[in-house]
Amino acid sequence: MKAIKYIIIVFIVAFIAYNSVYFKKLDEVKASLSQKEFNAPQYAAAFWNNKLIPNLDKAIDLTKLKTMLSSDPAKTFDVYSHALGIGNLRYFLIRGKGIIESVNENDVTVMLNVDSSKQTVTLATEYIFGNAVRDASGLININEFTNTMDFNNVSAEINKIIREKVLPSFKQSVKKGDVVEFTGAIELNKEHLDLSHVEVVPVQVGMSNEK
Repeated sequence: MKAIKYIIIVFIVAFIAYNSVYFKKLDEVKASLSQKEFNAPQYAAAFWNNKLIPNLDKAIDLTKLKTMLSSDPAKTFDVYSHALGIGNLRYFLIRGKGIIESVNENDVTVMLNVDSSKQTVTLATEYIFGNAVRDASGLININEFTNTMDFNNVSAEINKIIREKVLPSFKQSVKKGDVVEFTGAIELNKEHLDLSHVEVVPVQVGMSNEK
């Protein structure tokens, strides 16, 4: 009887111990912790205020960039573009000035101040998405992120800042004939370069008193 009781006690203890201890893969634990700890809105706001805005003076003039891309695209991409992934899509931080040619439902067409040729670009005002602003400055280190979800959420939050804080006042007041100054990001395909239609995602945009 004592032996049977002993076996029963050992079985009960083993059963309790088995159900009290479990194991997870280390990468699963890290992923779970990162999802709980990472705050995409907070990261995006810090990046915007502490890194992106203070470095806007490094943006290249869009007219100058288009000229360099026409004459030596390979060197221009190497020197001025950024990308955090492998592929042909590259991003530039640019600035420009021009006259509003048309105010459209989803964007604004701007005639750049160029003496020798007619050059237009569009400023996106409605559909703000993608990674252009996140990647154009080259100031984000992809190694800071433990997973692609956090990385992509940063783009979403940056684009949200643009939609909610940068564009509303501009959209309310802009009209044809206004002179506008802007700084922003553009996406270009290195392998299939097309400069006939360049869309700018604005980071800063406002009216100028100068013609």
